[in-house]
Formats: sequence, C-alpha cells, structure tokens
Amino acid sequence: MNCLKVGFPMITCATLIAACVSLAPGADQVRITKKPQDVAACTAVGNIKVSVNADGTVDIVNAEREFRNQTVGLGGNVALVTYGPISAPSQGIAYHCS
Repeated sequence: MNCLKVGFPMITCATLIAACVSLAPGADQVRITKKPQDVAACTAVGNIKVSVNADGTVDIVNAEREFRNQTVGLGGNVALVTYGPISAPSQGIAYHCS
C-alpha cells in the first residue's frame, strides 16, 4: 500500500511532464493528411520522424504535436503521414503547398 501512495504522485508528475510538448508558432495551421494526392502539387521539404520512448514506442500523447512542429521547422505547411495513424503519426514527409 505504501508503494502505491509513493508511486502515484511520481506517475502523475511524469504524465504531466510528458504531456508538455507545446506547439511551435504556426504548427496549429499545419494540415495533416494520409492522401498522397493532397500533396501532389506541393514541394517536399523534408522527412519527419517522431521521437520514440526508451521502449521504442511513440508517445501517442505528443506525437501529433511533434509531427506538426517538425513540419513547421522544415518550412512546411502540410504533412503527409507515411507511418502511423493520423492521430499519432510517427513518420511522414513535410510539404510546402501554395
């Protein structure tokens, strides 16, 4: 029982810290798609790869925010998801579309 009392605050703090990835300026305007035809007339500006946890999994709470941030950092405004669900993408390509 004592372990639970000690462990709970630690887990809560770790969860709150992990959930603190904020959006870069402009990242909220990034459009995310899984349809290659949506970026057919756009210019690819770089590859996106969301970081993984120590166990090799993507942090699904922060994946979309990190995906958007990387897109903006590469100069893109649309991101094509090539691996993972749209709600927690792990890999893709950043595009700049006019």
